[in-house]
Amino acid sequence: MGTTLSDDTLRARARRALAGRPRGWGWTIFFGPALIAAVAYIDPGNFATNIEAGSRYGYALLWVVLAANLMAMLIQSLSARLGLATGRNLPEVIRERYPRPVVWLYWVQAEIVAIATDLAEFLGAALAFHLLFGLTLLEGALLTGVITYLTLLLYRYGFRLMELIIGAMILAVASGFLLEMLLGRPAPRPFLEGLLIPGFPDGYALYLAAGILGATVMPHVIYLHSALLQRRIPADDDDQRRRLMRYSRLDVIVGMAIAGLINLSILALAAAAFHAQGRTGVATIRDSYQLLAPMLGRELASHLFGAALLLAGLSSSVVGTLSGQVIMQGFVRFTIPLWLRRVVTMAPAIAVILLGISEQRALVASQVILSFGIPFALIPLLTFTADRRLMGNLVNSRAITLIGGLVCALIIALNGYVLVFSLLPH
Repeated sequence: MGTTLSDDTLRARARRALAGRPRGWGWTIFFGPALIAAVAYIDPGNFATNIEAGSRYGYALLWVVLAANLMAMLIQSLSARLGLATGRNLPEVIRERYPRPVVWLYWVQAEIVAIATDLAEFLGAALAFHLLFGLTLLEGALLTGVITYLTLLLYRYGFRLMELIIGAMILAVASGFLLEMLLGRPAPRPFLEGLLIPGFPDGYALYLAAGILGATVMPHVIYLHSALLQRRIPADDDDQRRRLMRYSRLDVIVGMAIAGLINLSILALAAAAFHAQGRTGVATIRDSYQLLAPMLGRELASHLFGAALLLAGLSSSVVGTLSGQVIMQGFVRFTIPLWLRRVVTMAPAIAVILLGISEQRALVASQVILSFGIPFALIPLLTFTADRRLMGNLVNSRAITLIGGLVCALIIALNGYVLVFSLLPH
């Protein structure tokens, strides 16, 4: 069948693999959706929260990144399961099963989450253009909008082409940060202690942990992942559905593991380059870019950091726009042109730039907003995936439903603390 990226060709290969007759590397067709989802887990908001955590507290909050990543694996696997079992995405199922006023409430909060997501992505990419090429933040934001819109136009040529483009971006970011971490030479013992021993040095660390969680478990991509799987590869019977779910679960593990390694690398780099050198006040992306070269003794360090930030901002902006379309179409059966959604969701980032608001403060605040949107997506996801009449043979086990419920309760409790911490004087 040649090397064409035709969706029909790839679906034919997938059908052979599901029937137990994969040829060569034919099984790799099942990998891709989780890489698109994983991009949302390494957006500029992750840079902001992880840099602040590493510079303020060293390696102490590495365990938060690990825990959030494990939660992400569970949640994205549930989202994929819903799409495979029902042939519908999460917003569509909510629209079908919830009262109309509740659906509209869900749509409004999901759009707020999407705006907060775009704020982080546009600010991060604009800042990267500024640091690397000297553009103003406004010029960088406008250029980001143009590039992401042009990239999204490629989606008309098939889902696989988009998956390959996004996959290449996330692998480039991962390679850059692994090299950065090697240059920073993190101390092995403090690294392992921070990764494996839970704890919060102070109250603000808990607030920052919520930001890390909001930057890692992304509400908009919970909605998106179910849409990426709902009609990607059809299964003919229950056995094929189970086999397809196993491939999809492995896809999620690989995709989330790559995103997790990137986030761990960012925090560890900040801990090694700044906190360990006594620079506990370094908590911004801009300062990190400027100080990495003198701290590590190599100009390459700053350039790698800026390039990774740029790729993360551009790729996550693409994914954010796809999520916005899924949210609007699923909840209210309405779509708008991609260029119009780009213009609307760019507006908050442009406003932040024009008003001179600190991009670091805006980035961290946007991630905390995202953490408040997680239960809105997670509660119906858990409810639906535990319903045998809806899910058939892909219904959750009781153990998975229980674990998911505990995760949701933990997130809600953490968000409650953040709300109190934000309102009280300190």
